[in-house]
Amino acid sequence: MKFSTSLKLNHIFRRLYHTSGFADGLLVLYARKNRTDTNRVGITVSKKLGKAHVRNRIRRRIREVYRLNEAAFQPGWDIVVVARSKAVDAPFDKLTASYLNLARKAGLLRVQNAPALKE
Repeated sequence: MKFSTSLKLNHIFRRLYHTSGFADGLLVLYARKNRTDTNRVGITVSKKLGKAHVRNRIRRRIREVYRLNEAAFQPGWDIVVVARSKAVDAPFDKLTASYLNLARKAGLLRVQNAPALKE
């Protein structure tokens, strides 16, 4: 992630959970402006979704979706993505479409670089 850092502080996660989020069957996305020129991205996966290797796999896949599409995101946002149970078995292209669709709804994508999504 060239233009982003990881979100690790618990109080920032909690602050984002109190904002209105955007959700679909695979993911929930919370976003809030920060006062920097970089994005901070955090990923949450519940223990209900599986053992550690399953949770880590979901986390890696979500991180890779963001990394591949990082240039399309506007800078200056704190983003938290929460995986839902259907994300465990979802193909990578559906995970990508879900992430980008939620980011578009939240207003995180650059207008000129926003990829066209199939509805």
